[in-house]
Amino acid sequence: MQTFITVLITILVFGVIIFIHELGHFIAAKLSGITVHEFALGMGPTIFHFEKGGTKYALRLFPIGGFVSMEGEDSESEDEGAFCKKPVWKRIIVVVAGAVMNVLLGFVILMLLNTFRTGGIPTTVIKQFNGTAPYAVEESGLKVGDKILKINGRTMFIEQDIAFSISEDEDKVVDMVVRRDGKKVSLDNVSVGYVTVTNESGQSEEKYPFAVDVESKNVLSVLKYTALNTLYVGRIVWLSLIQLLTGKVGMDALSGPVGVGSALGQMAGISISSLFSMIAFITINVGVFNLLPIPALDGARLVFLIIEGIRRKPVNPKYEGYIHAAGLIAMLLLMVFVTFNDIVRLFQA
Repeated sequence: MQTFITVLITILVFGVIIFIHELGHFIAAKLSGITVHEFALGMGPTIFHFEKGGTKYALRLFPIGGFVSMEGEDSESEDEGAFCKKPVWKRIIVVVAGAVMNVLLGFVILMLLNTFRTGGIPTTVIKQFNGTAPYAVEESGLKVGDKILKINGRTMFIEQDIAFSISEDEDKVVDMVVRRDGKKVSLDNVSVGYVTVTNESGQSEEKYPFAVDVESKNVLSVLKYTALNTLYVGRIVWLSLIQLLTGKVGMDALSGPVGVGSALGQMAGISISSLFSMIAFITINVGVFNLLPIPALDGARLVFLIIEGIRRKPVNPKYEGYIHAAGLIAMLLLMVFVTFNDIVRLFQA
């Protein structure tokens, strides 16, 4: 029963994320005067469809994707409503609209979660030190009331940024920039190793060396925190890719739909807010990842359009097609690899 619920949640989540992505392309195409032949959710045989305004709206059998079929998107066309006949700036809007919608969906989910969360809105201001005095982190120069601006040169958007930066630092000694009494202060070699504390149950546990303060919850603080939270999640995608390319993270750490589905099931078992936090992370991840300049993704199409705008002439469609085809094959092979890894991990668990 649990497996069935996990599969159902996974299908629904990916279905909504894909629908929102394709809806972005669709709306932008319609507003740009581009002829849209079909707006489909899913792949394979059509199980339901209707037509309106010259567009076929279809639900297909396999819930593994979706698409917007536009006139002149992948081939030459003399139709006035063809994608290829529209100005470059309009085509750029159409290409990035899907990713933008994914990020907006994540923003809305995070905003609702932050609105209804208990307590105030977390900050990056030091409230107290954890553990037993003397505090190593305090002896390193950090003080209560300091607002952490940067760790190892990286801007701290939210408190989760601090936790991430500490967790990825091997020796737990970092350089910081803080705001103290209205001035920026640079702190070198700050010790941020975990400390042992005794919880309310009398048990020992490892915690970060300090706790951050919160601010009162209002419309502005929620919107600001949500925007910074969205930036934080988006940056995690880039940092993860860099770690993958530099070898700091192995290929076996990648997860595909099976692994993500398993994580969704686990989050659903914890709480509804945990599940929706995961959904927000996934949809922002999808939006940012789609804008990476990887062949077959929207980001690569964006690069080709920028090149066209600079050259005043499109790249040969044949060569662009070859590049996207190669990228698609590579991504399919990668998907097979990560899915295999996901299944192996599930059986090992």
